[in-house]
Amino acid sequence: MAKPRTLVITGYGINCDEETRFAFEYAGAEAVIMHINDIIDNPAILDRYQIVSFPGGFSYGDDTGSGKALASRIKNNLMEELRRFIERDTLMLGICNGFQVMVHLGILPALERPIGEAQVALIHNGSNRYQCRWVDLTVEAASPSVFTRGLGTLHIPVAHGEGNFYAPEGILETIEARKLVTMRYVGPAGAPAGGEFPHNPNGSINDIASICDGTGRIMGMMPHPERGMFFSQRDDWTLLREEMRRHGEAPPELSDGVGIFMNAAGYFS
Repeated sequence: MAKPRTLVITGYGINCDEETRFAFEYAGAEAVIMHINDIIDNPAILDRYQIVSFPGGFSYGDDTGSGKALASRIKNNLMEELRRFIERDTLMLGICNGFQVMVHLGILPALERPIGEAQVALIHNGSNRYQCRWVDLTVEAASPSVFTRGLGTLHIPVAHGEGNFYAPEGILETIEARKLVTMRYVGPAGAPAGGEFPHNPNGSINDIASICDGTGRIMGMMPHPERGMFFSQRDDWTLLREEMRRHGEAPPELSDGVGIFMNAAGYFS
């Protein structure tokens, strides 16, 4: 069977495109990086792909707010094409800045159709500081998300200044009722973070780290799975390696983040 074709969208200030492309390819997909300007010049190119990913970074320097400028450029030039892409049996993943872009476009949580109006926001971290640290996540098993199927917990990093998930009360209730939360921040023992820093690194309401749409085929997340694919990338890998050696166990090659991309590639098999 042919590998699913993945389009990783890049542009000015985006800096996680290479890692995201590598992650999809490692998981078994075919992936290419393409500048947003080239896609706008030839929007029909979206018809060639089964997966679209908005990677992390600082698109347009986040000068007007994280993800806002890129979202405006897409909204003014590609919105109809993106709507048609989503209507097909396709996948879309936004990571960090990519999640911010998707929220501004109304691609998530997309409680109503057609998409296009923002319903939630990712605002400044509660600490009022950029946070770059490793976090623990628990997967919501009841979520329809394609990307988190079969996953339980993840230990992967965050790196953002505006990752504080916010939703008005009625919207939040609907998101929770429809099981659209895919991952939440937890403490090291798996207990709810309860908004407590640093386990919840940004102050997100209900410890929300990731959400999907009602189909489960579209997901946005603030943590970076592409930066936590291999065991030796973990912040605690030397400690874990020593503990495993003392128990006669061999350290694994892979780590938690790879599962997100494996699920995406496997969806089309």
